[in-house]
Amino acid sequence: MAVADQELELQVTAKDKVSNEAPSSTNTNQIPTTKHYRWWLRVAVYIIFLLAGQATATLLGGLYYDKGGNSKWMATFVQSAGFPILIPILFFIPPSTKSTTSPPPVATIVLVYLFFGLLLTGDNLMYSYGLLYLPVSTYSLLCATQLAFNALFSFLFNSQKFTALIINSLILLTVSASLVAVNSDSDNSSNIPKGKYIIGFFCTLGASAGYSLYLSLLQVSFEKVLKSENFRVVLEMQIYPSMVAAAGSVVGLFASGEWDGLKMEMDGYEKGSVSYIMTLLWTAIAWQICSVGILGLIFEVSSLFTNVISTLGLPVVPVLAVIFFGDKMDGVKAIALVVAVWGSVSYVYQHYLDDSKLKAKTGLLVRANDGCDNA
Repeated sequence: MAVADQELELQVTAKDKVSNEAPSSTNTNQIPTTKHYRWWLRVAVYIIFLLAGQATATLLGGLYYDKGGNSKWMATFVQSAGFPILIPILFFIPPSTKSTTSPPPVATIVLVYLFFGLLLTGDNLMYSYGLLYLPVSTYSLLCATQLAFNALFSFLFNSQKFTALIINSLILLTVSASLVAVNSDSDNSSNIPKGKYIIGFFCTLGASAGYSLYLSLLQVSFEKVLKSENFRVVLEMQIYPSMVAAAGSVVGLFASGEWDGLKMEMDGYEKGSVSYIMTLLWTAIAWQICSVGILGLIFEVSSLFTNVISTLGLPVVPVLAVIFFGDKMDGVKAIALVVAVWGSVSYVYQHYLDDSKLKAKTGLLVRANDGCDNA
């Protein structure tokens, strides 16, 4: 995909942060190696958090339903309820003092947290429906469509442009989702009615669209509203909206009446009550780890790059689902998996081309500035 103005600014800013902090020397066009490696190290850590957290949380969510769990609101709740584990980290990260702009009004920040919290509640609920009514492998393949939705929202909100490679990627991901849809008869098990399978299918697509909207708007909020360069802002953007989302899930848990059946659900869980609690606990922790990786990548790079990394991790889950849950991996689903990977690789290759162009442009600017200084 061609690099959008916002993404270019974000990547150039990341490089400028490194070069501006360098001590003066005769070779002014040399980027400090240590600072550069630190940035890549942070990005690598965020990628690991995202991929490990996403795969673990998805598999544990499938395990919860597979072994007797049935509460959609409980599954929604654990996706945001792990935020307390992040609170102690805030005490070790002081507020940023380098910002040259005045902080936004408190009312604006509160509205941002409320908006993202409610968006997370609805999105998590749709994901819960999808994971309940679909096999884990099918669910993960459908989640790959979030890349196509992200391209649309990045175009609308982040000034993203389309190229031949990204159009190719969108077509392939659409074909992959379509193959999963038409293969529902062979994929659907006898205990999942056709109507519920369709509900799960469209809820997963809706959740993928909501997730992509969430990422794009997060990037807008970091750039236009919060305007800070401190990891504390990343944590706060995870903790407070998660708090709102968890509260909304609790309201839904009581309003739906599912609260009354949780004791019976725990007692009837195939692996026992202790396993029931540990499954929910580690699901909540895994989602928080994943979310920190997501927000960190948006903060350091862009929402587009974040979604590419997230989508690259999705093909791993169907394979693990076949191993651990006995999901079917027939010919049509295998083709859908290959097509989804092909679409993702097409997307990543466009990023490689964009990065190469950005490095070339940066090199020209540095040499031009160096020539002016020598003159």
